[in-house]
Amino acid sequence: MCADDSRAAVALGVPFLIRIAADSRHRHRVDALGALAAPARACHFGVATRDELLLHRSGPQHDGYDGYGVEVTGYPAGWSVAAARAAITAGASVLLPLLDDSDPAMRIDASYVLATAADPGHTVRSAFAARFDKEQDPIVRAALVLATAETARAQPRRPDTAWIRELWQDRAQAPEIRLAAAIGWLCLTDEPAPDALHTTVDALATEERARAMDVLPWIAAAGGSEPGLLRCVRRMLHPEEPEPSDDPWA
Repeated sequence: MCADDSRAAVALGVPFLIRIAADSRHRHRVDALGALAAPARACHFGVATRDELLLHRSGPQHDGYDGYGVEVTGYPAGWSVAAARAAITAGASVLLPLLDDSDPAMRIDASYVLATAADPGHTVRSAFAARFDKEQDPIVRAALVLATAETARAQPRRPDTAWIRELWQDRAQAPEIRLAAAIGWLCLTDEPAPDALHTTVDALATEERARAMDVLPWIAAAGGSEPGLLRCVRRMLHPEEPEPSDDPWA
């Protein structure tokens, strides 16, 4: 399979899944939407550092390879990732209404998928903001915060970073939203984490809340031998701490 064939296969598959996800009568629409984001994100499982979480790597570099590694075809995986993102961008108008779906899981997954779309006109970001303003579920609101942070990381805008910082500082917000905002802000800036952020995260990131937040695909993907939230907290704020052992007898 040549590189063009690889990109074409991804580009054909993603629109097919988009059509299924958008069909309210299709019994596999939840599964289709959940599978949509996978081709647009390569090598992201277990990633939980400020430098890597929410990062959209560039396409293949001058040597023909990139940070995503190599597919079984022998071509850079970034080619397929770019094709998937291009297909999601083309289908964004079909996916955007899913942010208002009656099922919270669909709203979460829709934000996760749309965060990989190119957004030069800020249409997707505006949709995230509009949904956030009327969303009642704190977990879905946390998903919208992470989606905004991911989009902002690909195309930085100071207002987004400032808004996310305000969220983790706002004690009126639900803990899940403040934690998502803290993680998003850490990924959007290289500033040292202020003491107030350390205090906030350490107080709110309980084991129980960490397991509850594993419904967020960004957080679930970051996990390994520990809940994703706790892995993010440890790697971003306490990098000196050792990795937990997977061996129960260790």
